[in-house]
Amino acid sequence: MKDFIIIKTYTYPYEYAILKLLLDQEGVSYFFENETMIGVFPFYSNALGGINLKVHQKDKTKVLEIINDLNTNSHLRIV
Repeated sequence: MKDFIIIKTYTYPYEYAILKLLLDQEGVSYFFENETMIGVFPFYSNALGGINLKVHQKDKTKVLEIINDLNTNSHLRIV
């Protein structure tokens, strides 16, 4: 996990549900830090610094392209 970097931070799990599906389809190495804790205790989100999307450094540009494409070329948007 030492080669993983934070790409984006979310407050609640529903904000990245579609992104998670797209990352799985592309075979990207990723994980969401604090996902389980905030899923159980949603009000801890600010205290924990949110849910961090961490990806392997080699996948950084691919993930940024996916996020950008999702926000600009789709009727679906990441909040």
